[in-house]
Amino acid sequence: MTMIDLGPQTLIVARLAESVTDEQLPARTPCPDLAVRNLLGHLLHLSVAFRDAARKDLGATTDTDPNAAVPDIGPGWREELAKVLDELADAWRDPDAWTGMTRAGGVDLPGDVAGAVVADELVVHGWDLARAVGRPYAADPAALDSAHGFLLAAAEDPHRGGGIFGPVVSVPAEAPLLDRAVGLSGRDPGWRP
Repeated sequence: MTMIDLGPQTLIVARLAESVTDEQLPARTPCPDLAVRNLLGHLLHLSVAFRDAARKDLGATTDTDPNAAVPDIGPGWREELAKVLDELADAWRDPDAWTGMTRAGGVDLPGDVAGAVVADELVVHGWDLARAVGRPYAADPAALDSAHGFLLAAAEDPHRGGGIFGPVVSVPAEAPLLDRAVGLSGRDPGWRP
């Protein structure tokens, strides 16, 4: 796996989040159990966890199972999410983040794999958020390539039995790369609220 700059993708996610209105917070998302507010909470928590994973600052933030509780946001979420996304991008610009072992979500994994996982999380959840609030979405090409490669490898792993986030949704081979990545993540690229 190759080191990429996550900054362009974190900026895309930050701008999308900034555009969310208070009225949209309870709206449905492509994640069946998460409203927009919960998806934003998940983005906030995963950004903290993967920032700390990049820094090899292991502890409570990197040990928590992301499925342990339904995430939510607090009153200062807009500023907090933007700040943490910036810190996440900065942390992954350090070449050491991509080497050795680290931990995220209570799982020990190589640094380069953690980098691919966070690229995937940012790309797919950016798509989730854009779809939920009716905004256009174009993922950063480097992050999208990384996410697609990670999702494809996971889907082809016979020990996993399909996609990481749910059964793979079949998408035509000639579909745009984002649609193919979204399908590999277990989502229907045609999802609408």
